[in-house]
Amino acid sequence: MKIRLVRLALFLGMATLSSLASAKVEMLDRIIAIVDEDVILESELNERVTAVKAQLRTTGKQAPPDDILKEQIIERLIVDSLQLQMADRAGVRINDEELNQALLAIATQNKMSLPQFRDAIERDGISYVQMREQIKKELKINRVQQGIMRNRIEISEQEIRNFLASDLGNMVTADEYRLAHILIPLPDDPTPAQADAVKADADSLLARLNSGADFQSLAIERSAGQNALDGGDLGWRKVAQLPTMFADIAPEMEIGEIRGPIKSGSGYHLIKLLQKRGAEAEGQVAQTRVRHVLVQPSEIRTDQEARELAESLREEVAEGRAFDEVAKLYSDDPGSALGGGDLGWNRAGIFVPEFEQVIADADINQLSRVFKTVHGYHFLEVTGRRIEDFSEKFRMTQAENYIRNQRFDEELESWLRELREDAFVEVRI
Repeated sequence: MKIRLVRLALFLGMATLSSLASAKVEMLDRIIAIVDEDVILESELNERVTAVKAQLRTTGKQAPPDDILKEQIIERLIVDSLQLQMADRAGVRINDEELNQALLAIATQNKMSLPQFRDAIERDGISYVQMREQIKKELKINRVQQGIMRNRIEISEQEIRNFLASDLGNMVTADEYRLAHILIPLPDDPTPAQADAVKADADSLLARLNSGADFQSLAIERSAGQNALDGGDLGWRKVAQLPTMFADIAPEMEIGEIRGPIKSGSGYHLIKLLQKRGAEAEGQVAQTRVRHVLVQPSEIRTDQEARELAESLREEVAEGRAFDEVAKLYSDDPGSALGGGDLGWNRAGIFVPEFEQVIADADINQLSRVFKTVHGYHFLEVTGRRIEDFSEKFRMTQAENYIRNQRFDEELESWLRELREDAFVEVRI
């Protein structure tokens, strides 16, 4: 039986004992609604009323009369209870790390540290412990909703392709760029000498940046742009949202690249591409095909013996013995040995750092040195490099997510009505 039902039994038990003893009864809490196998207590209602009023105060909005507010909140508590019961039946769990990350995100949105956020809500008369519990419940509810909506919202491939062919689809799936910007302003009606001086100043700043100066610091120090105090950060923008003079340049830039000086009527501009995202930016994936031989120390093979064996096997391959033959006979990697040591095509970041570094330094079809990782001693050979184009798949996923989000709220409302109608609910106030 659920915790709340146990709590209900305790309340009933206390009332009975109190009655038998003919003592004065003190109302500690009372049930305001029964919802299937759960109960809602008056204390929960009061806690939520306090929280809602505090939230309305921060936004400058007037709370409705208490009777209307309580009616709305009771209905919300009923629907929440039904979803939480479903979460419990499904075994949904929220661990402390996930909960702490959610609280930190809320604090950050309010431009506070976590301790400052805690102090702020307690000043509003809200218990931080109760706040944590409420956020935990909301995370569980969100997980239930996501799971249910995934099954209820069906989107066909043709629907996705039709969306991608539309103007809205092109806008939604367009790549985004995050630029930093420095503006060295021109005076009104500059003389040729003044214009030359500003251009020389911009060239000097560019040289400093190319020599390793920090772009953000120089933007704060020297830029006349509106975003100077933010280190020149223009935020995430699609090409159509960028200033015209940057729109043609940004798609050609590599992350970390600096361009300029770019002249406009207001002065000379320097820009740096901080990040980019989207189908073209993230859909082009560099992949490497590698094969390797692994020799591991064991109970019958010391670390030194493992290294010596790896060196000996590498020497045999270097002298002409087939790599795949050596891998099949001697490699201690069961996942790749039968395939001649072939690890297939992989993007960067799949393997341990030492292995990744040797791959990055290796030329195609050249045998690497013997090197050690946590798994043992390896030598490898890069057999190919390519750029795999996943941009179409990426755009399809973007479009599907957009369509799903558009339908989410409407479908969620429909499901919640069904959930409420099918439930046993008895409201006692």
